[in-house]
Amino acid sequence: MSRRVLVIDDEPNIRRMMRLTLEADGYDVEDAGDGKTGLDLFGDGTRFDAVVLDQKMPGMDGLETLRQIRRRSPDAAVVMATAYGSIELAVDAMKAGATDFLKKPLTPDTLRGAVLAAASRRPSMTSAPQPDSSLRMPKTDVWTVNGFFIRGLPSTSESPGEHQFMVRHAGNGPHGEVTVVLSQTEMSRIVRTSGRTAPPGKAFWQQHAERALMNYLFEEAELPPEGRLTVNKLSDEVVLQARAWKGV
Repeated sequence: MSRRVLVIDDEPNIRRMMRLTLEADGYDVEDAGDGKTGLDLFGDGTRFDAVVLDQKMPGMDGLETLRQIRRRSPDAAVVMATAYGSIELAVDAMKAGATDFLKKPLTPDTLRGAVLAAASRRPSMTSAPQPDSSLRMPKTDVWTVNGFFIRGLPSTSESPGEHQFMVRHAGNGPHGEVTVVLSQTEMSRIVRTSGRTAPPGKAFWQQHAERALMNYLFEEAELPPEGRLTVNKLSDEVVLQARAWKGV
């Protein structure tokens, strides 16, 4: 059975680039210039193995189109793409059911890797090219942006601000272990400003180390130099989260 991808984007040149890139990899591609037309083509989702969806479109935007797609097909593999995004928007897209979130301008390799990784999660896509077995990750992993998977590793440090992750790309991109270090000064500021009598546990800081890594991968689409990312500034939103945090 042919592998089928639906591209929904309001920019004709981008749709053409995506079509040519994916067709060169053997996919059958249909495209639409707006969310409504895309939904009409999508139907109940059984015709497509993956959807590439622009976030910012006139009329029905990408997030609303995503919600409509997920109502019709809860297991739809949807890759969102945007030139205007942020990691917060990426998280919103993931909560709404997106499989991945790409930052424009896209490279052909990034697009191929994200579509391959997204579609390979669907049992129906038995004829899809599969990632090399050394790049596969367990289903419990977090799927993050730009075609990367991340998985938290057991901590080798007693410091609550130092966390290890395995990062792998579904395509031919970089992969390896990454250590994320949250500045002790910044962690102290968060605790002090939140008014807590005791700092939140390590799980709280791991959550924000993961968010910092997601943000880096979203912006840079590559691993940090020498596998180490130092975070010297956390958003003030973390103060409110620390204030309300009750976990260990």
